[in-house]
Order: sequence, then structure tokens, then C-alpha cells
Amino acid sequence: MRVLQVSAEMFPLLKTGGLADVAGALPPALVAAGCDVRVLLPAFPQIAQGVGGSELVAEIAAPWGDTAQLRLGTLPGPQAIPAYLIDAPALYGRGGNPYQDELQQPYVDNHRRFALLGWVAALLAEGVDPAWRPRIVHSHDWHAGLAPAYLAFPRTSEPRRAASVHTVHNLAYQGVFPADTFADLGLPPSALSMDGIEFHGQISFMKAGLFYADRITTVSPTYAREIQTEAQGCGLHGLLASRGGSLSGILNAVDPAVWNPAADRSLAHPFDARRTAGKARCKAALQKELGLFLLPDAPLFSVVSRLTEQKGLHLVLGGIDELLARGGQLVVLGSGDAALENALAKRAAERPDAVAVRLGYDEALSHRIFGASDVTLVPSRFEPCGLTQMYGLKYGSLPLVHRVGGLADTVVDSSLENIAGDSASGFVFDEFTDAGFQRALRRAFALYARRADWTAVRRRGMGQRFDRAGAAQQYLAVYTEAINAV
Repeated sequence: MRVLQVSAEMFPLLKTGGLADVAGALPPALVAAGCDVRVLLPAFPQIAQGVGGSELVAEIAAPWGDTAQLRLGTLPGPQAIPAYLIDAPALYGRGGNPYQDELQQPYVDNHRRFALLGWVAALLAEGVDPAWRPRIVHSHDWHAGLAPAYLAFPRTSEPRRAASVHTVHNLAYQGVFPADTFADLGLPPSALSMDGIEFHGQISFMKAGLFYADRITTVSPTYAREIQTEAQGCGLHGLLASRGGSLSGILNAVDPAVWNPAADRSLAHPFDARRTAGKARCKAALQKELGLFLLPDAPLFSVVSRLTEQKGLHLVLGGIDELLARGGQLVVLGSGDAALENALAKRAAERPDAVAVRLGYDEALSHRIFGASDVTLVPSRFEPCGLTQMYGLKYGSLPLVHRVGGLADTVVDSSLENIAGDSASGFVFDEFTDAGFQRALRRAFALYARRADWTAVRRRGMGQRFDRAGAAQQYLAVYTEAINAV
């Protein structure tokens, strides 16, 4: 099966969040499952530098008249997966964040920058590269949401050959633009309607993907149910509920070649579920690196996250006093909302012996934090899947999570009955309140004091598999459904 994966970012080339991890891990898994996979990416500087040996495939005319080049190279890695790049320097040749300017404002031409991504995906499905033509176009998040819409309105008279699958990684980000930008998109007037891409008088790239795709997936079974409700549907719950028969939740997987504490070169010492002495050494090394007191018996809590309201970081701030009073330490890595950054930095300045905050993103440091910490905090208000808690589990850092989305699907609370039944893997709270979070925090301290139970729960968590091969097989089943629907 020929599959084109369409995404705005991909690990290890360019990463701003979990989308890149999934976009980087899925193609190799599909190749291993027997698919003929290629990827389509914007030629952002970081991506263009990492793709090897690109050659010109075609000159492309955008719907608004500008031109771009379609180039073909290979992704880094042993499988050398072919990668199409959209070379349009005026749109993509900007340093820094791929979506925002230096003032953290979305680029005013983002509708063109990401319409072109969907446009070129459709051109590939129509044969712009005579050497390769996909049977499935798999678009990821709002950035690629127009791909299914362009496929639904082909520019040739021949029968449509490609089916479309659209994956929602986070419904809260929808790619909404003023209605007057519709003229740039090259879609017929009928698409600007309630039964199309119109959204409350504007246009939504995410809605385009949800409305026109032959099949829809999202990144966990629980989130697939949640987004069909008013509480979590972000205004699109009615559309999603109407398409419930075409919607699947496929849990994200973890790439063992990247996330494996027994072979992770970022760690000071390797370890695994049965030989955990290296984890204690990793903890001491990180405490020293970040200027924390070298206290081997102090439970070390960690946050590796975008610093946004969605991630529940105000609950972490509200719980710091109790965490410190009980003898814990906290390390935070992330960036985002300025108020959260400032509040966390203030707490670190007040207690540099016990609180360390690093603003920004550092991939290697994130690995060291998971390897060193005892508890990974993920108290998100909502969470489509979440990879952070999976990384924590793999690295023996028990997740403390709010029971939503993929967090509910991947973490089992350490209640007495779950510990006795050998199913416990972390700490789960239901009420999204300071009190709910802090009760879970106290349960973490209580379990930490019971070393035999802590060791058993940690071993259970580290033994869980978030299998890429299983996820690939589920995607293959969805692809087959999409092809049969065309």
C-alpha cells in the first residue's frame, strides 16, 4: 500500500510538540508493516538541512499564483524513507518557531503556508510525480487539514485514486482564519459553507480535514469519545458525532530506538526495569547538574511540557508548597505562557536547592529528566494522548495524571487493590482542582515511603509496551476502510 504522510513537523528534524514524535515514529512502523511510505513536509530550514540528497521533482503553482518547487530526498535513519519537500523560501524560509513570529504571534500568511501543504499532497495524489502516486493521503492536524478537501475537489477528470485519512492530535488548535482568506485557497465556492470549511463565519483547516476525510483518527480511544461531546469538542462535537462511525482512536506509540533507558546516550548511566541502580545515579547526576541538593531519598518530581493552561501547570504551582514541605524536589523544562514561566522561575529563585526551572526546550535534557525523576507530573485539563506519561513510564518515573484522554488510557492508579492486582502504574485524580491534584501528590509521597510497593509499581510501569507495530496494524485497518469508502 502506497501511503503519503503529510505533516508540518517531524522528529528528529523539527519538533515543537508530540505531533513531531508521532510523525517521526509512524512511517518506519508502516514500512515494517509492509507499506510503501513517503512523507511530505514544508522545507523549513531545520527540515531542509536534515533531508539528504533532494532533487527536483516538479515546479508547483500555488492557487494564489506563487510558485514553489517539489523536491525529493530521504529522511535520516537506517530506512532512508523518501521525503518530499515543498521548497518555497518566501513561505518557509524563516528561522525560529515554524508557526509564530518573534512576538509569538501567528504569521499573517499561515493560511497560505499550510494551504500549500495540503495542495501539494493532492497534486501528488493526482500524479505530479510520475514515478510514485499514493493510494492513501494521511494528513496530520490542522496544518495539513486542507489535503482531504483538495482531494474531494479534484482538478482532473480521471477517477479519484487516493483515499484520505485525517488525524487529530489536538482539537484545540484548529487553524481558523478570516473568511476573506478563502479566495487564496483554490477551493470551489461550495466549500465555503456549513457543509464544508466554514466555521462561525470564518474558515477552519481542522474542520476541512474532519468534514472531507474518508476516515478520521485521533490519538487515543478515550479522546475519540471525548471530542464528540460539547465539553471537549471545541465547537466541532456535532460534526464529529455525526462522523462517529468513521472515527477511530489509535493510541500513540513510543519509538524504542529513541526512548530506551538501557541504551539512551543522553543518560549518565543506563538502567532497565530489573537493574535500576543506574536510575539512582542518573538522579544524582541531574541534581548536581541543576544545582539541587544531592538528596538521594528526596522524591524528585518533574514537568516536561509546554507551559500552557491546558497542561494544568497552575495545579503544579498550587502544589509546590506541599511538595516542598514533604521533602520533595521539582524540576521543570518547558516554555510557553509568560505568566507561568515567570511564576515558576520565581519559585526556583526562592528555593534553588529544591526547585529547578529551565525555560525552552532541550531534547537531551528531557531524556535526563525522565531518567532521573521519580514522578512525572501531567495534570492536564485535557490531553488527546500525551506522550510525556509514556516516556515517564518507560524511564521509571511514575506518572501523576488527570483522568482524561490518553492519560486515562495509559496510567492505572496506585490504589491498594490495583497494587495487589499488579496493575498499578502511577497516580490518577478525577477532580481538576488544587485539592484533587494535591491528594494525588500525597498518595505519591505515601507510596514512595513504601519502598517494596514503589519498586513493584515502577517495574510494572516500565514493563508496559506502547507498541508501534500494533499501532501500525490499526492504521492499516483504517486505510483499508478509507480505500473501500472511495
